[in-house]
Amino acid sequence: MKFPKTIALCATLMFGATPLMAQQVSTNVVASETAWSVFEETQGCWAVATAKESVNKRDGKVVAVRRGDILLYVTYVPSQNVAGQVSFTGGYPFKDNSIITVDVDGSKFEFFVQGEWAWTKSKDDDAKVIAAMKRGSNAVINAQSSRGTKTSDTFSLLGFTAATDEAAKRCSG
Repeated sequence: MKFPKTIALCATLMFGATPLMAQQVSTNVVASETAWSVFEETQGCWAVATAKESVNKRDGKVVAVRRGDILLYVTYVPSQNVAGQVSFTGGYPFKDNSIITVDVDGSKFEFFVQGEWAWTKSKDDDAKVIAAMKRGSNAVINAQSSRGTKTSDTFSLLGFTAATDEAAKRCSG
């Protein structure tokens, strides 16, 4: 699987920056751990992976749709007391007020959505998801777009532990 050369950083949501900074793009890869890569910037660090498989369905039928980057993150921002925040962007706006499900080898978690992003509901949930991901081999994320398309994105967890440990070490604050 080829990792994108640049990762769009949604600074407004992840780092509390101004909307102007939301256009920021990072190419500062500091480590690559198989399916996962680590980025470091002055405002924080993150481990990130792209989906290895995506299935899009409408009315129960597989359809081709245009989506932006499909990424799973674990973020560390010491200045905002963020350590190990799990988030997901599906490359499209999610259905308003929907919940996405994350299945890590049978352990299921729910994320809330806002626009094109989804997060766990608490730091405790982040810790539970990360623990499951460190033990697991795949994470499957099921969501629904604002247009009604149901998506299922599969992420490899190969290299997850090394990548998140590296991001945490770099931004331990």
